[in-house]
Amino acid sequence: MLLGLLALGGSLLHPILDRAGAHQRSEPARQLAQELGLTGLALFTEARYTRHPELSDRHTPFQNHPLTLEHFPSGTLVPPPRHLHD
Repeated sequence: MLLGLLALGGSLLHPILDRAGAHQRSEPARQLAQELGLTGLALFTEARYTRHPELSDRHTPFQNHPLTLEHFPSGTLVPPPRHLHD
């Protein structure tokens, strides 16, 4: 139990202590993503409208038929993009 608590404490302290190093390591990846014009963070691997929510449209979940039910579990976890709420 003590070992588990030490591991938990270490996993919580590590990001705080290594914040500057993590920023330096992520900067080249950020620049590469900007140069290549990559889209946002890929959250899920199932369907394209859950991988990149900002690129989805109103009809993407129903691409097979307008009355098709959602068949990907992650589709229930990801809300529609903000630009589709208006």
